[in-house]
Amino acid sequence: MALLQISEPGKPSIAGAKKLAVGIDLGTTNSLISSGYNGVVEILPDKLGSELLPSVVYYNSDSAPVVGRPAQTKAKRDPKNTVSSVKRLLGRSKSEAVKIAQFKQYIFDSNRDDSSPAFITDAGIKDPTQVSSDILAKLASRASQSFGAPIEGAVITVPAYFNDAQRQQTKQAAKLAGLKVFRLLNEPTAAALAYGLDRNEEENVVVYDLGGGTFDVSILSLRKGIFEVLATGGDTSLGGDDIDHAICAWMGSSGLKIDELNLAEQSELVSYANSVKHQLSVDECIDLEFKGWRASLNRNEFADICRPFVQKTINTCRRVLRDSSLSVKDIDNIVMVGGSTRSLVIREAVEKYFEKSPLTRIDPDKVVAVGAGIQAEVLAGNKTTEDFLLLDVSPLSLGIETMGELVEKIIPRNTTIPVAKAQDFTTFKDGQSVMTIHVVQGERELVSDCRSLAKFELKGIPKMVAGAAKVRVKFQVDADGLLSVMAEELSTQKKAEIQVKPSFGLDSNMVEEILEASYQNANLDMDVRSLKESQLDARQLIESISSAMESDRELLNDTEESRLSAAKNNLSKLLESGTALQIREATEELNRISSEFANRRMDLHMANALKGEKIDKIEND
Repeated sequence: MALLQISEPGKPSIAGAKKLAVGIDLGTTNSLISSGYNGVVEILPDKLGSELLPSVVYYNSDSAPVVGRPAQTKAKRDPKNTVSSVKRLLGRSKSEAVKIAQFKQYIFDSNRDDSSPAFITDAGIKDPTQVSSDILAKLASRASQSFGAPIEGAVITVPAYFNDAQRQQTKQAAKLAGLKVFRLLNEPTAAALAYGLDRNEEENVVVYDLGGGTFDVSILSLRKGIFEVLATGGDTSLGGDDIDHAICAWMGSSGLKIDELNLAEQSELVSYANSVKHQLSVDECIDLEFKGWRASLNRNEFADICRPFVQKTINTCRRVLRDSSLSVKDIDNIVMVGGSTRSLVIREAVEKYFEKSPLTRIDPDKVVAVGAGIQAEVLAGNKTTEDFLLLDVSPLSLGIETMGELVEKIIPRNTTIPVAKAQDFTTFKDGQSVMTIHVVQGERELVSDCRSLAKFELKGIPKMVAGAAKVRVKFQVDADGLLSVMAEELSTQKKAEIQVKPSFGLDSNMVEEILEASYQNANLDMDVRSLKESQLDARQLIESISSAMESDRELLNDTEESRLSAAKNNLSKLLESGTALQIREATEELNRISSEFANRRMDLHMANALKGEKIDKIEND
């Protein structure tokens, strides 16, 4: 395998690369930047030799933003002007932000609408995108100073379950920091790159990524250098930060009077809880002391504190494993990613579920940045793609609304991206010249149970009978997971398109709830869909026959008209209270009774169309 070389602090050994390309792990708790060439990738340290950059920014009216460890120090005495874990707010609304415990200390701009949270600081109003850009700019300056050259481009990692809004804001933050984004790369996939380049044998790998504020799990198939994500899942608001706050809550229940602490002391308490968490991976029991309060905490008690969060991750692993159609016995390796996986409680739980020891030979804090750096080298042209092919997936299904408020999925969840898929649709009513394209995301059968992403209109459709027009709707998801939708009427080539950029992301647990709800309601949803489709077919038939009877009533005798009306009225009544089977049977009966009438109408209209035409002319045509 290729060895990761270690450089002298502040003096990377990499030199002479064709282009300076970097990989960036923009983390909730810590961020890193890497670069390399010829298959050798290094984490770039700062001038003091530190590789981890705490994702903390301090704002002061008298100076430029302070980023990293100096900002962490400021947090203890000026927490309102020190922003940390901002990644958890990317793509979220203000109402969501204020509910997250660690952000209650901040003052949010009340003039912003709900879709755009922003902090009020001494240096002005700062939103999550701006804070993220300050972190990225600090990392970029580290690379530029190390090599004395401008950065050509960057691969920036994001949680696999980041939605469109969160990915867009990440790219916008990079743009504000002056970085060209080669690609956004899912964090678990980056970890697979770091661990898997030297592997030629066939195997299935679980990437378990528990960081400070997000959790992702992906199942990848590695086949002779080809990386394919079979399934992915996660929670964008679950991480080590939650365990830190749970330890604080345990201290409060053990006699520490947290309510009497000021904001600076509460911030200090969270940092102390974090150190306790790490210490318990070394010692079986430790003595605690904070502001005169004393207690002891052993590893078993700590396991009890962690259990709800650990169980959430295992439940997600179980669902993703089911999505991949694999069993625990089919998994060959588990890669641990994220600083929180250093905890023995986490590793033991993962080992127990998957029945094998996880891989930890690469520092879990650095493995994502290493993978991003490898991908950056390829995209910059410094390394050929012969060694591997990288395939990501779309985590949730994408589709459009059809008549009856039903969802037609165009790109199913876990489809490999980048991808482009198209499907043809038609009009519902005679003379319809406009079609509304409603783009939705989710796993349920009804639009009301899915997430609305965007709406746009396709105009200029030729006025034809219902079902005659052909409209092709094309979905395209790029390598960053961003969606574009185009609709085209094929006979006139009239087009309309949109790039989906939602104003804010999913609720904190929405992704998990979407999948869970789809499993729990699968049978009910199929029954509802069957009923809706039966009702839709019935309504179309009723409208068609009513229109035909109005225009060509003279083709019916009294008995036929009576039978047709009775069957039509019976079907109309069943639309309100009948089952799908009853409606289908009544629709078939109405079709049978009306078939002779339909034949007569066809003969009549054909005769009118041919009236006055010469037979030889028709034959020549």
